[in-house]
Amino acid sequence: MIEKLGRCIRATLAVYLTAALLLTASFAGAADVKTLASAVDDHYNHLRSLQAEFTEIYRGSGIERTESGTLWLKKAGMKKPGKMRWEYRSPREKLFVSDGKDAWFYVPDDRQARKAPAAKLDDIRSPLAFLLGKTKLEKELKGLSLAPDVTPLNPENVVLRGVPQAWADRVSEILVEIAPDHRIERIMISEVDGSVTEYRLSQQQEKSGAVGDS
Repeated sequence: MIEKLGRCIRATLAVYLTAALLLTASFAGAADVKTLASAVDDHYNHLRSLQAEFTEIYRGSGIERTESGTLWLKKAGMKKPGKMRWEYRSPREKLFVSDGKDAWFYVPDDRQARKAPAAKLDDIRSPLAFLLGKTKLEKELKGLSLAPDVTPLNPENVVLRGVPQAWADRVSEILVEIAPDHRIERIMISEVDGSVTEYRLSQQQEKSGAVGDS
């Protein structure tokens, strides 16, 4: 009887200890995400411009398309929208430019430029504007958490996942891969229709300082 009672007590303790360890790990994970997100925010808040080579990979409806080029981001004043310039070089030249108010899309082969108000632009590149450092990852991405099931491009990197607040009706999830120096090296945008657009950023050149500094 005593031996049976001892086994029950040990089993109960084991359950409580396991639950406590899982709870501790959960809190630790949440704290790590908050700390990491804050560090990324701080990194981009101190940038006034960013230039990077990008690779854009689209998968959806049985199609896989890869394009590449150069991306420029420039921060404006605190109450002014930032600027974006996507210069595609391969496999076809095209240009996407936005000053935060209006956006232009130009394909040299078509010899025609299209203009649209940035606020009405239904373009998947728009969520990448948080690289301009005018928002916070935890505010932009609801339910921000670690994504241990996603293999990073670099073993030293960490991948976070969340749902974009402003794009919840179109985007089901965004994955953000973060390097040890808190740079964002990859963004994967999963849409509700099952398509995925991936952006890989390399050769990043950053300029820090307040807007208006030389």
